[in-house]
Amino acid sequence: MSDFRLEVFYTVAKRLSFTKAAESLFITQPAVTKHIHELEQQYNNKLFVRKGNRIELTPAGELLLRHAEDLFAIYRNIDFEMNALVDKKEGLLNLGASTTIAHYVAAPLLASFRKKFPDIRLNLINGNTEQVEKALIEKEIDLGIVEGKSKNQEISYTEFIRDEIVLVCGKDHPLAKKDQLNPVTLKDYAFVLREQGSGTREVISHALKSVGLKMSDLKLEIQLGSTESMKAYLMNSSCLAFISIHALTKELQNGSLSVIDVSGLNIERYFYFIHLQGKLDGLSEVFLRHAQLTHNLK
Repeated sequence: MSDFRLEVFYTVAKRLSFTKAAESLFITQPAVTKHIHELEQQYNNKLFVRKGNRIELTPAGELLLRHAEDLFAIYRNIDFEMNALVDKKEGLLNLGASTTIAHYVAAPLLASFRKKFPDIRLNLINGNTEQVEKALIEKEIDLGIVEGKSKNQEISYTEFIRDEIVLVCGKDHPLAKKDQLNPVTLKDYAFVLREQGSGTREVISHALKSVGLKMSDLKLEIQLGSTESMKAYLMNSSCLAFISIHALTKELQNGSLSVIDVSGLNIERYFYFIHLQGKLDGLSEVFLRHAQLTHNLK
């Protein structure tokens, strides 16, 4: 239903590159330039301005982008609801998931959803919780799943599944055979931690306060951007790390990593679905209900 010129503009605005937009849309760069020029003539306003080797949106361009995002969301909802009248569910759903969820929870969920709704196309991006929330606010995704709640008033949070974060070490670490650890001794060990902006790191920081510790009390050996890299590092070092239990199934089964019990320290949280405040669009609601039903049955 949408005006292709508006789709071209939206793609350029998101990538801030005529070349990348042309590649994404499978048209030539001159064709992109022509569509943008026609829109600028129609609205009697420049939409982009060149700054050195890059382009930026003008105020008129930023305004048009906001309206384009709203329009495309309406178009997707129209397509979904009209198809639903004939019991046909189809369309495109853009999803975002924070790193732990994307790697260890989302894949089987996406597969089961596609099996049930083969005409609904899914697109998943991943990053840390902060990045997924930013993508939602900027309307790059329709629905996200993150590792905890922030205080952003633009976002609505819905509980999904419970998670536990546990202290982990390699199989040859002296603590691998220890029954329980006193929290104060955590200061004596080197740690691998996730990057700033990670939902996991924020939850750990909050939980440590319950046993009289701060994140700064832990000796940081290295900061890594993914759980997989953290697990590999633990297997080849004498470090400790806090990791989601959902990410440890294989390693606990084969014995390559061990969980250490810390007296008085229980780190539990929920994974949350996030969407912008207001009514969910049809596709997002179908996905959320499928996810809740799938995990309630387990």
